[in-house]
Amino acid sequence: MTILTTTARQQQNFKHVLRHLNANAHLAQQKYSQDLKTDAIVRSFSSSRRRLNLSTPNANANAKASAIQTQTKTPRTNQLSQSWLTKKVRSSPALLALFLGAARALGYGSPQQLANRRALALYNEFCAQRADEEAVFWRDECALPPTFQSWFTITNLHVWLLTVRLRALPAPLGTQHVQGLIDHFFQDVEERVRGVLQPGVLPPRVPPSASQTAAETLTKATVDPRSASYISPYPSSAFYHTPAPALPASLSSSPSSSNPPSLSRADRRALIRARAPERIVTRQMKIFREQWAGLGMSFDLGLVKGDAEMAGAVWRNLLGARGARGISGDGISGAEVEQGNQGFRRSVNLVGGLVESVEKVDKRGGVEAEEARDDGSGVCDFVGGDVDRYLKYPELMATIATYLRRESVRLEGLTDAEVMGPRKLGREGEGLAVVVGARGDLSMAEKYA
Repeated sequence: MTILTTTARQQQNFKHVLRHLNANAHLAQQKYSQDLKTDAIVRSFSSSRRRLNLSTPNANANAKASAIQTQTKTPRTNQLSQSWLTKKVRSSPALLALFLGAARALGYGSPQQLANRRALALYNEFCAQRADEEAVFWRDECALPPTFQSWFTITNLHVWLLTVRLRALPAPLGTQHVQGLIDHFFQDVEERVRGVLQPGVLPPRVPPSASQTAAETLTKATVDPRSASYISPYPSSAFYHTPAPALPASLSSSPSSSNPPSLSRADRRALIRARAPERIVTRQMKIFREQWAGLGMSFDLGLVKGDAEMAGAVWRNLLGARGARGISGDGISGAEVEQGNQGFRRSVNLVGGLVESVEKVDKRGGVEAEEARDDGSGVCDFVGGDVDRYLKYPELMATIATYLRRESVRLEGLTDAEVMGPRKLGREGEGLAVVVGARGDLSMAEKYA
């Protein structure tokens, strides 16, 4: 369900232009040069092409793997040499003019592409890593379990915060940056969902500090070879657990070998059967889209109506609306709840959506039966000794509401130039520290209490 701004028609037109330049030219032979405008355009096209192919991993996968594999095997030096394609195009002023003209006509170097690239840098630094940075606060204070759903909720909150500021940019820049931010958010979410539900479809994300050799070792034996060379542009996260694909017997003895044996047809079928079907991924993406829209609308209303409405949005969207049916001190312990005690209760959205509609809830036995069903999110009413945690809820909601207010005011104080950056290809990461803000040793509870 990823939202993309680059169309397949543009990709086909661009490849058609390249074929006219040279019948044997292939984008996989690109070697990037930072000081050449032509290389910057070629690099941005290659990046967009990889992201487009990811939405349908079974289509054009071989081309994607070949293009990226060439890039990963290219030794990096301080002075990168010009690619064969760059030399060919620069050898003729007419070809260079044709190439740059076609690239501009297809949107490369356009305001929309500059906004998308800046949005990627903003998303990675301001949104995607916030759950890990404040993990103690979200897990201990807010009692959010270390699950992907919790990561999504926290990241979604910061995407909304950044969206509020980007909407204030002059038209059409505001719309372009917001679109780019949402594109990258859902692209990242889709990759992570596949990592959880379909282990091995995409290679594991390697922390930035890891070497290229370590990245290749992680993907040799366990990843679909059609995407084994793909390197995600989004950061990894330790907030939730990403399952590793189950190795078949032929690989279990030496999964990290430098030359692992090839998978047999039976082993490949076993790996595929261990993954969730595509319809489950699609359904989950629809649920996340509804959650994204609902959180944005509720916090927009809270931003306008006041702190009481904002605290209510925090309670419903971040704290799981715990205690919606009242606080029960019946002495049920957490162990009893895990064993299926009827004291288990979670909050159910009575408004419903396109995926989890009220009609489906009625068919499953009504609201009470749905509230007693564990959905695996890990968010449910406090019982037993944990009931006292409700006493901190007013202070907790005030802390988060204060954080959101102060962050929105801080972002509002930034100039448009600081938010958008230099708007030059290859310089999207400049000035991010001003937007992200200072990071200190104090936790959110200590800073905003």
